[in-house]
Amino acid sequence: MNESLLRELVPAVIGVLVRRGADFASAEDAVQDALIRALAAWPDDPPRDPKAWLVTVAWHRFLDAARAEASRRGREVAVQAEPPAGPAPATDDTLRLYFLCAHSSLPPASAVALTLRAVGGLTTRQIAAAYLVPEATMAQRISRAKRKIAGLTLDQPGDLGTVLRVLYLVFNEGYGGSVDLAAEAIRLTRQLAALTDEPEVAGLLALMLLHHARRTSRTGPGGRLVPLAEQDRSRWDTGLIAEGVTILQTALARDRLGEYQAQAAIAALHADARSASETDWVQIVEWYDELLLLTGSPVVRLNRAVAVGEADGPQAGLAALAGVDPGLPRYAAVTAYLHERAGDLARAAELYAEASRAAVSVPERDHLTREAARVRQLLKA
Repeated sequence: MNESLLRELVPAVIGVLVRRGADFASAEDAVQDALIRALAAWPDDPPRDPKAWLVTVAWHRFLDAARAEASRRGREVAVQAEPPAGPAPATDDTLRLYFLCAHSSLPPASAVALTLRAVGGLTTRQIAAAYLVPEATMAQRISRAKRKIAGLTLDQPGDLGTVLRVLYLVFNEGYGGSVDLAAEAIRLTRQLAALTDEPEVAGLLALMLLHHARRTSRTGPGGRLVPLAEQDRSRWDTGLIAEGVTILQTALARDRLGEYQAQAAIAALHADARSASETDWVQIVEWYDELLLLTGSPVVRLNRAVAVGEADGPQAGLAALAGVDPGLPRYAAVTAYLHERAGDLARAAELYAEASRAAVSVPERDHLTREAARVRQLLKA
């Protein structure tokens, strides 16, 4: 059975139920029940029309639940008359469902969870495993999100930028449990790109592909973090890089630059270099300048300082840190690297140790601890 097909059908089926009169939360629950039945029934008896099968089963599940609720409350619950059997309508509400699940009223974590369940077709258990939290915790998070958007309809306008941020959050979670969230984010972004011709959607897809192409080289034995300059570039996926660059070039040709396109351009320049020493840092600084104009982000300013240090020397990089908040994650690590490049090993060792204490992940902490130890050894030499 093709589980990928099942997941792709989920948003369209939810959309059908909502248009027939179901509220979003009930429709989403009914579709999840239909998916469970499909997983059990389809291997032995696959339907001729998978979407129509899911719509029929989910609609019956919704009607049963509505009638049970009406009986429990002792009053009638108005539902539309059951439509006759037949092919499922061609209307695709997937894009509207993206907007609904990424609604601005939802906290980012809730929007991510709801998107993975309602648009991605993942079960609550899969999402919980991916985020390494108990299933009950994730179920509560999804339930709260559905209650938050209970009064909204698929016809209300949504913000594409919020959708893209949610998808990027999913991608950056990487891998956990039995679900590869990076791959899932790419799948969903491909789906979104097929629904809209906005260049920023293409830019985000290109960015994901270019980052994903380097995935296997980012860690060594035991999960040890491998910095970009030390990665084995022969392990990079050239097919994903080529696809990402092609998508990016098409998006840039639209002359409507956005932050994801600029980030993808930086990633493409890294991917294009045959070695770390051949990286075109001057162009990368220029793209960071564009990205800073678009976002004003202090994180972008911090990353730009690294690029300036590579293009114009470590003292220029340190000067570029002026005005950057020292409280930013990675600030101490960046400053340590630039001080080491400038020859101030004592200060670099102190800063690497400081950065390791502030690291938010074990691999990052271990890497920075090793860097501090390495620089201390250089001081003794």
